[in-house]
Parts: sequence; C-alpha cells; structure tokens
Amino acid sequence: MLSGLARDGGLYVPAEWPRLPDATLEALRGRPYAELAHAVMAPFLHGSVPAVELQRMIDEAYRGFDHAAVTPLVQVDSNQWLLELFHGPTLAFKDVAMQLLVRLIDWSLARRSSRATVICATSGDTGGAAVEAFKTSSRCTLFVLHPHKRVSEVQRRQMTTASAANIHNVAIEGNFDDCQAMVKALFNDAAFRDRVALSGVNSINWARVVAQVVYYVFAALSLGAPARGVSFTVPTGNFGNILAGYVARKMGIPIRRLVIATNSNDILDRALATGRYETSGVTSTISPSMDIEVSSNFERLLFDASGRDARLVFRLMRELKKSGSFQLPAKVRASVGRLFSSGRTDEQATLDTIRTTLAATGTLLDPHTAVAYAIARTHTDPTSPMITLATAHPAKFPDAVEKACGIRPGLPKKFADLLDRPETFEVLPKDLDVMRKFILSRI
Repeated sequence: MLSGLARDGGLYVPAEWPRLPDATLEALRGRPYAELAHAVMAPFLHGSVPAVELQRMIDEAYRGFDHAAVTPLVQVDSNQWLLELFHGPTLAFKDVAMQLLVRLIDWSLARRSSRATVICATSGDTGGAAVEAFKTSSRCTLFVLHPHKRVSEVQRRQMTTASAANIHNVAIEGNFDDCQAMVKALFNDAAFRDRVALSGVNSINWARVVAQVVYYVFAALSLGAPARGVSFTVPTGNFGNILAGYVARKMGIPIRRLVIATNSNDILDRALATGRYETSGVTSTISPSMDIEVSSNFERLLFDASGRDARLVFRLMRELKKSGSFQLPAKVRASVGRLFSSGRTDEQATLDTIRTTLAATGTLLDPHTAVAYAIARTHTDPTSPMITLATAHPAKFPDAVEKACGIRPGLPKKFADLLDRPETFEVLPKDLDVMRKFILSRI
C-alpha cells in the first residue's frame, strides 16, 4: 500500500485470491456496509492490521457519507438497477476507497514514525477525492496532477480550492495519460522515490481496488447472491473500478457478466472486439473521467488471464510503450471474453440517454453513468439483474446535463459557495525535470 507501484514498474496483486464461502456470504446479507467491508477486506490483510483498528478506520471512513447505506441500490427498470456511488464527500465513487485509504496510510506511517509524499494523477474525480481525504492527514504531503482545461469546473474546484498546507495542485499541459505517465516515471526513478518517500493513491495502488470490491459484494448480496447471479456495467477509464468486480467474482460472488462501457475513447471496446490494444489519441468528451487510453489496471487483468505469466505481461507492456499497441494472445483474449463484454457510447447517445432516462424514470444521470446505462440496456439478461455503476453526482457536470435535458443540477448545500472560493494551482509543462523540482521545492 505504501509503495503503490512496485520498484520494477510492475503492479502488485495478491499471490492468491481469497474466497468467501456461500455460508459466509449468506450470513453477511443485510448487514451494515461497514461490517461487510471488514469481512471482505480482512482476508487480504492476513492480520497485518488488527481487526479492531481496521473496523475503527472503516467506521470513520463511511461515517461522513450522506446515505446510511453508503452505496444504495436504486431500481430504474424491470431488471435494471443503479448502484449509487456518489454519496461521499466529493460526490464521486472515488470517495469510497479514498476515505479509507488515507486512514490506512496514516495508521501505517504512524507505526513507522515516518512521513510520505503522495502523488496522484487524475482525470477529474480521483483528485478531488484525494484532496478531501488527505487535507487532514498528519503524515502526508499530497501532489495532484490534472490535465489542464480537461476536467469540469466543479471537478477542478474541488481540488484547487483546498487551503490545507499539505495539498499542492498542478495542472499539466497535456491529457490524463500524460499525467499518469509522469507519475509512473517518478516512481521508476529510484533515487527520487527514496529521497521523498513517494507513495501513490491512483488505482495502481492495490488497496484502492480492494476497497472497491466491497460495493460489488454489497450489491450482489442485496439482489439475492449467492443463490442468484448478477451482472454489472461499469463506465471505464483506468480499469480499476471494473477490476474490483473481477476480484469480487474471484472471491465467490456469482457475477455473470462484467460489461466495459467506454465513450469515444474506446480502446478497451476495440481491444475486446479485435484483439488489438492500440492507442489512437485521446479525445475530450463530456465524460472526462473516461478520457483515458492507457488503462493501467488492464495490466492486472492480463496477468491473471494469462495464467499469471509475468514475462508475457512484461513483453506486452514493452510493446505498448514502444509502438503504442500490442496483440492479445488468443488464449488471453478468450479468457477475458468469457466474463467481459464491452460497448461504446458517443456524445449524442450520452446526451440522449440522460434526456430519455429522466423522462422515463425521473432519474437524472451524470454523463459517465449515462454512457454505462446506454450500454447496459443492450446487455439485458431477463434471468438476472443488470447493475450499472452510477459513479458521480450529475451536479459535477452541470453543463453536459443541462445540454441534454434543460435542467441544470444544483450542488448540495455544502458546496453552495464552491464556485466563489479562491483557487490555488500551478500550470506546468509535461516535463519530468520540472515536476521533480516542483515537488522538492514544496516538501
């Protein structure tokens, strides 16, 4: 957790997948979210965090959510459900993991009497969630990199209006992939990494993924698992959220399909359809958190789907860096295809989905959820529920929502003055040396 990225540039995964027996799952049905979270996460920790301490941190993390269920399920059609993940302090699904992660990191650092420099690349929501979580950290200095002028105003201000002395916001002149590449390069600079005690909170950090597994288990149990199978459609960018669904299935949750929903940045949809993972440039859309091409967590899936062939994954990642593409081996592609499906939604279809869903159900979707819901309706199975992950509150993207349906969603009262708060951030080029100097000047 404290390392984030492995020293050779690879990603951490568990040596084996823990399983929750059906009897355990049945006993957990209907239990409070915080209790369920402890049961799901504890097998990954092997006692490294005392049970009482883990439960305390979980309780604290979710106490600030606006809904008692933390991630409530809402039915929107005969067999279509929304899993609302936006009831945390920054109105996005990233809060579910980030609020717990900061407590685990501070607890771990305190035991070591040490501090950390935490770095985060964001396409919008991760940054706001990290700023909100780490602004009270006593052990961490946080640097958030977001693509300049490529996030919504609400997303940007949730990052840049924080006044805490340990928070530093940087707008990089590039796209999210440029921000993410800089973060990975800093981790791969061993001397710099050690000098500043670098840690990361993107979904390259395995603890982020583990915390997100919980709401898949919660949703499945709520709709009848383990006796009843369910499917999920997930608006997908960096692949961390949907990877958590894959882990839930490995733990014993009867997930029939995991549907990857992409916007016009459809590299994952093309990869599943053709077997070729190939970059073609990032397009800015009304669902900016999905404007990503290099999906870091897809590497974790490739590792597992290849029978944990580290040499193969290393070769594929080297090809991607060198030529911008790689071909999925036939066995890997077949393995991925047994569980995953995919689809693509363009801008007009996203707007149409917001408008028609509001008219038909009274539910107002944010553009990311709309991308996923449009695709979920084409993957309906009458024998099992389809659950779409509602990843953000519509008020985070008021321009897109208003364009779609004529309604401009208002922010909750706690953000009433957000657009009037002073901002503080630096605009920097996508230059690694400049970024190193900036970090060293602030810690």
